[in-house]
Amino acid sequence: MGEVSRGARALVVCPDIRGMAYDLDAHSRLAEAEGLALAIGIVIAESFVLPVRDVRPNLLFGAGQVDNIRTSCEQNEAELVVVDGALSPIQQRNLEEKLGRKVIDRTGLILEIFGERAATAEGRLQVELAHLDYQQSRLVRSWTHLERQRGGFGFLGGPGETQIEADRRMIRQRMGRLRKELEQVRKTRGLHRERRERAPWPVVALVGYTNAGKSTLFNRLTGAGVMAEDLLFATLDPTMRAIALPGVEKAILSDTVGFISDLPTQLVAAFRATLEEVTSADVICHVRDISNPSTAAQKAQVLQVLRDLDVVGGEGEDASIPILEVWNKWDRLTPEAADDLAAQVEADEHIVATSAVTGEGVDLLLERLGEMLTRNASLRTFEVPASDGRRIAWLHAHGEVIEDVADDEGGAMRRITVRLNPKELGQFEAIG
Repeated sequence: MGEVSRGARALVVCPDIRGMAYDLDAHSRLAEAEGLALAIGIVIAESFVLPVRDVRPNLLFGAGQVDNIRTSCEQNEAELVVVDGALSPIQQRNLEEKLGRKVIDRTGLILEIFGERAATAEGRLQVELAHLDYQQSRLVRSWTHLERQRGGFGFLGGPGETQIEADRRMIRQRMGRLRKELEQVRKTRGLHRERRERAPWPVVALVGYTNAGKSTLFNRLTGAGVMAEDLLFATLDPTMRAIALPGVEKAILSDTVGFISDLPTQLVAAFRATLEEVTSADVICHVRDISNPSTAAQKAQVLQVLRDLDVVGGEGEDASIPILEVWNKWDRLTPEAADDLAAQVEADEHIVATSAVTGEGVDLLLERLGEMLTRNASLRTFEVPASDGRRIAWLHAHGEVIEDVADDEGGAMRRITVRLNPKELGQFEAIG
């Protein structure tokens, strides 16, 4: 990407536009913007919320506010200005001219992070596609030195516009190729998912707001070495590992990308691709940073995305997939706050308090997951030919066999009583 260099000193500005509805309050949004900047290795020289009474189409901010931003940049020796909001190409170009510094908006910043963190083929393709989509509307910035070369045929423009069109055509062609590659990758992922769905193991998906501690919890449960730092978007690609649960021989634990408010539209597809695992999960673990003052707003963000994926119904409707809330970072709470929340945890079996760092509550979490996965299991009795070793072995490997006896004197048939959940029953019946 090359837009932002690591170690660059930056001014982080969070515009608070009058009349605009935000999911988080201004200071929470500023803190999140700082977290995004730190995640890409930017040094924050200064940060502040800037009230905007009337949006200026050419600059977003008022002229006096732009002067204040420039003065602050000079005082703090900042070479970059991060605006926590969406800037139009014109606003971005004009701010750069007025401030004499590179300006990047929220979309550009998140694209930088996604570009650095994407590890899988699909992740890289999605991010490149999103970046090209973002860049094609901003090509004029790269060719301002040619815009003065207008002439010839009036409205047809001069060589500068010709160059811009050539670049746009190249971007469109590259985007077309990327979409074809992505379609192939998606087909491959679909085949892998079908294979997993035919497999007997239930899937537990970890979801949550970015930096809620999902990857640390994932490592605690699986012993895997997934990147887990106190950074926004520390992990981008979905990771899966096998774990053992009480009453469940084997389950698949899936870690997903962290959710975030106001995700850039160019990245919705990339983000959604990492959540495909969630739609086929048997249980969803919603990991929350219970020590964060904005935890309620973050929960609302996560539920809205799950609602968009048809995992969670509307108000008063049951979720299509059972959800267990994991109140993580319990160790960061003050004793008073922990006491206040403890009653809620004890009263609701769908909440577990944990600390992924200390391990507190992890055993209870595993126990609760095991209960949820086996809750709908029921006893079934099958008569299977003794010669059908495949189906007999499957029942013994994937169900809790209560009884396995010869059903006739010759021993040609076996009567097997086994406890299976609905998913396992469907898989057994599919064997034929």
